[in-house]
Amino acid sequence: MRPNKPTLESIHPILLLIIGVNVLVSFKGFENDSFFNRYKFQVNAVRTGDKKRLWTAGFLHVDFSHLLFNMFALYIFADIVLYNLGIFLFVILYFVCLYIGNLFTYIYHKNQGYYSAVGASGAVSGIVYAAILLNPSMNLYLFFIPIPIPGIVFGVGYLLYSMYGMKKQTGNIGHTAHFGGAAAGFIATLLMQPSVVIQQPIMVGLLAIPIVLMAYLIKKDKL
Repeated sequence: MRPNKPTLESIHPILLLIIGVNVLVSFKGFENDSFFNRYKFQVNAVRTGDKKRLWTAGFLHVDFSHLLFNMFALYIFADIVLYNLGIFLFVILYFVCLYIGNLFTYIYHKNQGYYSAVGASGAVSGIVYAAILLNPSMNLYLFFIPIPIPGIVFGVGYLLYSMYGMKKQTGNIGHTAHFGGAAAGFIATLLMQPSVVIQQPIMVGLLAIPIVLMAYLIKKDKL
């Protein structure tokens, strides 16, 4: 089960802190190109030893709409994870997904030295996947869609969209990190709460499908 959706008055302090840091760092990047370029993810920079970008890129965003989308998704899904896993595991999950998302991006684009990306997408997609695993009966009400969307549909659709974004490589948005973060969130949640496998085997299997498909496509170099 999940608690009631958080209001601005009841939002958990750790979630408020994470959103606040994202907003402050992103706005600094909007105003200062030098700052943005110094801390964004870039393959060549990471390859030459600037490993901090695997972390710092997760707090920068391309523009306000990119920031708003990620923070809204985090706001919607984070309370489920906080409620089920607690503060400590939530923080670990967030940063593991952030790092793995960017590390996967580095591995996937290692032969494209020019490739760069920013965004909390890896961390947020990990939280989204974790929330769906922990509360598989959840329904979402999205903008301009009058009917509820099952969480499983959103989760699978989110990863399929990420696959498309990886293929097109549009903008500086970290589509590859979406997938890496979601996969990390999937695995980490099962390790943190293994009872999910017994309680929701069908849900676990369905959410595993796009992850397995992506791994297969990467191995066969068909993406």
